[in-house]
Amino acid sequence: MGALSLARLQFGIVTVYHFLFVPLTLGLSVLLAIMESKYAKSGDEKVRTMVRFWGKLFLINFAIGVATGIVQEFQFGMNWSSYSRFMGDIFGAPLAIEALLAFYMESTFLGVWVFGWDKLSPKVHATVMWLVAIGSNVSAVWILAANSFMQHPVGYVLRHGRAEMTDFWAIIGNPHLWHQWPHVFTAGMTTAGFFVAGISAWHLLRNKDDRGIFRTSFRWGAVYGLIGIILVIFVGHFQAQAMCRMQPMKMAAAEALWHTEQPASLSLFSVGGPNGIDIRVPGLLSFLVYDNFSGKVQGISELQTQLAAKYGPGNYVPPVAATYWSFRIMVGAGFLMLLLGLWAVWASRRGQTPASSGLLRAMVWAIGLPFIATSTGWLMTEFGRQPWIVYGLQKTAAGVSPTVGAGSVAFSLVTFTLLYAVLIVIDVKLLTTYAKKGVTAADAGEPAPETV
Repeated sequence: MGALSLARLQFGIVTVYHFLFVPLTLGLSVLLAIMESKYAKSGDEKVRTMVRFWGKLFLINFAIGVATGIVQEFQFGMNWSSYSRFMGDIFGAPLAIEALLAFYMESTFLGVWVFGWDKLSPKVHATVMWLVAIGSNVSAVWILAANSFMQHPVGYVLRHGRAEMTDFWAIIGNPHLWHQWPHVFTAGMTTAGFFVAGISAWHLLRNKDDRGIFRTSFRWGAVYGLIGIILVIFVGHFQAQAMCRMQPMKMAAAEALWHTEQPASLSLFSVGGPNGIDIRVPGLLSFLVYDNFSGKVQGISELQTQLAAKYGPGNYVPPVAATYWSFRIMVGAGFLMLLLGLWAVWASRRGQTPASSGLLRAMVWAIGLPFIATSTGWLMTEFGRQPWIVYGLQKTAAGVSPTVGAGSVAFSLVTFTLLYAVLIVIDVKLLTTYAKKGVTAADAGEPAPETV
């Protein structure tokens, strides 16, 4: 493998690993804020115990997420220096604001929250958790603003071989951003909901003394997760429509649509390329894209011809199989979560314990579904943009560092992969250890210690 392939592989591994922690941080911070607001209003010690228990797991996830996120910064200068030179004027601004404003807000108030249990009133302490949640999700806005420029460049001018910002508000108002961020936010809700419901289900299966606490947690997680997945599907529908306008080749690849169709059919199963096996539902893709059954959707072959005429000779077709199947894994996991969420909410209505052990076991395994969906969704987003690193402006091959050889990239790839393997073992060990401990008698009734 050459330096380009190794650099892409390394960036993919590092980013997917980091993104395992991001949705849980985004969604769980908001759920904790809602729980603690409930405690501040009602004074219910059971809810307070829930906040402290899930807060421990939130802190573990947050710490590992920060550690893995730092490595991403180094890759831009190490493996992608040409990209950094081309894009730095635009990419640097949102990332700097994210670090100096959102991340510092999030981390500072998280420290206040950890050490403020016996020093702040319940209402002030709940307010601090809301500030943590706001900081976390505002941080995502700035990061996605940078990524959205890569997907749909706006507010720039090309000067001296670089993209330079001409309109900061156009970057922030990028329509791609305001389709992408709600999808990420609601995916975070889903991730947190299934995380809480799944761990609660594990405890309910064991019939321990803290069954009442986890019965309540199960319902909170199930309701929150169900709301999240319904919103993910709703927002994702409009995001797909926007994608068809901004990056029609990505939509064509995601549907293995080789030739333009009007009306366009939705693929259920496709292997073997344009002449392989392809099972499709007539007219359904047109409906999803245009909300009618007669819309025209361009195919890969026609789009390749148009892009070659616009940008010059070259292959503008992304890896179709990877884009197609990552999209289907994401959608399949999403609808499976919808069914499980409906079942879980129904089974726990009016606060009762779900009677079906099958549901509880399914919810334990379902903890992994949102992580699968978010990872494959990100992969689909990035696969479908190829061969561009900045859509229409810079190809991925032109963004790699010209002075970093394959051997150096291979060394850092192996090093980071091994380091992350160790980190994931530590993370899983810490999460499972604290999750299995459950709620102690002290947590349930005695005064809280000074820290979580």
